[in-house]
Amino acid sequence: MADSDDRKSILADLMTAYGNDVWNYAFSLTRKRDLADDITQDVFLKAYRGLFTLRKEGSVKMWLLAITRNTAADYRRSAFFRRVTLFESFDYTSSQPSAEETAMDRFSITDIWEKVLRLPPKYREVLILFGHHQMSMKEIASLLGVTEGTVKSRLFQARAKITKMKEGETHEPK
Repeated sequence: MADSDDRKSILADLMTAYGNDVWNYAFSLTRKRDLADDITQDVFLKAYRGLFTLRKEGSVKMWLLAITRNTAADYRRSAFFRRVTLFESFDYTSSQPSAEETAMDRFSITDIWEKVLRLPPKYREVLILFGHHQMSMKEIASLLGVTEGTVKSRLFQARAKITKMKEGETHEPK
């Protein structure tokens, strides 16, 4: 009984510490709020079941983000996801703002996130893991199963695409 209580306590701590990170990453992969909710719930169920399988060389956050990525991939492959497409606009204001976000202009934040979410998945993912989750190139490479050079290349391309989107908007007549 104590083991079960210990596991529940650890899970509650993980959800408190990493719940927003897991949800934000799931949302960035799917761009659907309901799906991000479902994935987040599944991630923590999987984490609970495998709570004591975490190897010492990896961080807890990286472990949870790896579970999130794999769970999102499972959802994408599922028959339900292939048959049903939900359209939802991105509303950044409903999420809990951080201190950094509060200091910045809301319009600018929403504009940047909309650009990031328009990127192809392989570029969006490295940009979010690097910029938002502050993972190292090595950690990202390990999580994605690619080389560090590939991560650097994708990050460079992602930044270039964001810059190009910004330039395209400044040259458009209003």
